[in-house]
Amino acid sequence: MGLLRFRRRGAYGVSAEPDGPEGRLRRFVTIWSRAVYPVTATSLTRPELEEQLLPLARRLREALLERAFDAEAGKTVGAALVDAHCTDPDALSSSLDCVDAYLVLYCGEDGPQEDLRTRASRLQHAMAAGFAQALRERTLAEQEAIAQAALRAQGVVAQALHASEARFRAVFEGAAIGIGIADLDGNVQQINGALLRMFGGSEQTLRGRKVQELTHPEDAPQTWKLYDELVRGDREHYHTEKAFSRPDGTVLWTNLTVSLLRDADGEPQYTLALMEDTTERRLLNLRLRYEATHDALTGLPNRTLFFERLEKALGAGPGQRFGLCYLDLDGFKTINDSLGHAAGDRLLVEVADRLQSCATAPGEMVARLGGDEFVALTTGPDTRHEVDELAARIMNALLAPVSIDGRELTVRGSIGIVEGPAGERSAAEVLRSADITMYRAKSAGGNRFELADPEADARAITRHGLTTALPAALERGEFFIEYQPLVHLGDGSVRGAEALVRWLHPQHGVLGPDRFIPLAEHTGLIVPLGRWVLEESVRQAGEWRERNGDTAPVRINVNLSPCQLTHPGLVQDTVDILERAGVAPEALCLEVTESALIGADDDLLKPLRRLAEMGVDIALDDFGTGYSNLANLRRLPVSVLKLDRSFTQGMQQFPADPVDLKIVEGIVSLAHSLNLAVTVEGVETGAQAEQLRILGCDTAQGWYYARPGPADRLHELALVDATG
Repeated sequence: MGLLRFRRRGAYGVSAEPDGPEGRLRRFVTIWSRAVYPVTATSLTRPELEEQLLPLARRLREALLERAFDAEAGKTVGAALVDAHCTDPDALSSSLDCVDAYLVLYCGEDGPQEDLRTRASRLQHAMAAGFAQALRERTLAEQEAIAQAALRAQGVVAQALHASEARFRAVFEGAAIGIGIADLDGNVQQINGALLRMFGGSEQTLRGRKVQELTHPEDAPQTWKLYDELVRGDREHYHTEKAFSRPDGTVLWTNLTVSLLRDADGEPQYTLALMEDTTERRLLNLRLRYEATHDALTGLPNRTLFFERLEKALGAGPGQRFGLCYLDLDGFKTINDSLGHAAGDRLLVEVADRLQSCATAPGEMVARLGGDEFVALTTGPDTRHEVDELAARIMNALLAPVSIDGRELTVRGSIGIVEGPAGERSAAEVLRSADITMYRAKSAGGNRFELADPEADARAITRHGLTTALPAALERGEFFIEYQPLVHLGDGSVRGAEALVRWLHPQHGVLGPDRFIPLAEHTGLIVPLGRWVLEESVRQAGEWRERNGDTAPVRINVNLSPCQLTHPGLVQDTVDILERAGVAPEALCLEVTESALIGADDDLLKPLRRLAEMGVDIALDDFGTGYSNLANLRRLPVSVLKLDRSFTQGMQQFPADPVDLKIVEGIVSLAHSLNLAVTVEGVETGAQAEQLRILGCDTAQGWYYARPGPADRLHELALVDATG
């Protein structure tokens, strides 16, 4: 028994074929043929029709599984259905239903189901388009044949009239499209069976009506103008899309072609109407359009539809304005990570429902852009107050907790608001401003809304531009270093220099480190940039020493960022750079900010200890600005304290602030007791320098001595000091 395979009844009572892709494909084709055979005008048997559908199914499977989606495959299959005489609208509808229900099931081969279903939906759209195009071409061919037959029927000689009439009648009755003939007064004279089936009424009800009575609210403005021109003989034919009301109240949509029939003398005599039923295709297109413009999870308009509405609002006439609220949920990632994506999706659905209830006035809409980002749009002549009220309604709607799996979840959001007149900005510019403003609200603590500020937008755009330009700037050599001397307060000699990196930006000119160092730290580029600064500074120190021997600055100070401290290659990079430049470790001082070492563990301090053991000085920069315990100085591998410039502010004039003096005096005393040297930043006056000298500070730097400048200027200062 274990070696036998049993044939079992599958869907539609079909016997299952052997397993494998070809067997599953065969089962799909069997289902498809059974669905379309009853509505196919063909002399083939169902098995013969099944063999015709097999290569079409194989083409659909290939398109479903190909790496790149090919819409032409679906169009080819749709056109092939017309060639196989599956021209009834029900045949297309049944085919699309089979593709929707069974293509992924039998041909998906265990691929990502969501992606395959999305691709299957796109194949349906392509099939419908190919079917419509092929049917249109066939219809136009039939229309041409009918028109020619009608003209020939009127122009032939009396001896051939009977034969021509017979041919015309055969085409008239056997055509798959609806045909009607009316006189010039609009009285319907003849209709064929296809037209009768389209309208669903009796022949008497149609023949007793006038063409002018077949109006519909959806008629285009020029429809009846074209008909009047045709009846007058001013045109020979026209083509349009037109809706008709059926007796049962439903709407019949058609592609309508109306031609003028003339008598033997060329005078207008009849009008010939050819109708292609496009109702099913239109409904399908509407469904596909809805799916393409609405979010599958929440049912809200998606990014595509929102941009269409926004562009329409921005293109409104003079006097019209718009207001946009850009919402991002605060802490949504935490909910997704802790409760799972299913809970996150349910939360998004609840938020979407609440937002939808906030935008019910004319000119208002809510859309989901993706993730936890939503937008609300209001339009009209006065949106200044309306958009503020809309934002307030949204914030109030989020106040009530959302219950998910028995948990009460608090929902908060940050909103960026953009409001202004139509016609001044593009949709992309408006959304960018709203996005920037939303993140400004989020960085201010969240759960609030902020109004767009052009200056803040410009700063954010500039920051983004600098961030994206940083990698290329380093490759192009746009960075350079300026040096500020470190002066000994006892004898006024130049004892070293601090290396300060600058960026020569092509558009913004020279930028200080406060403009780009935080961006480099955020992107991780600070590691290669910091390595370049260290290498360039040590190389310069080696040149000073080779050129002037002992008269050159004896130490170069280089700043280290927190990211560099945690980089595993810090110690080895420093050793390699010193060896290549031929500079002793004692000539290098690495400055680390106090805030970077607050609460530092042994793993973070280990690289600094190794560098200190090699002879590299470690300076604790910006000392006094953090909240570190002074007792921590015992375990930090530092040899220099750099007092922040805030301590020197009260010393610009005599007498100095006694509180500042006591604080600095205490720090200097503590540092010296721990064998630490003290350097002071921001010395701008002689009064400050003198006070710091009296208090026992070792070295200082600031504009009083020299501003940061090129290496040659520092060399000149060192020479002046040496020959002093």
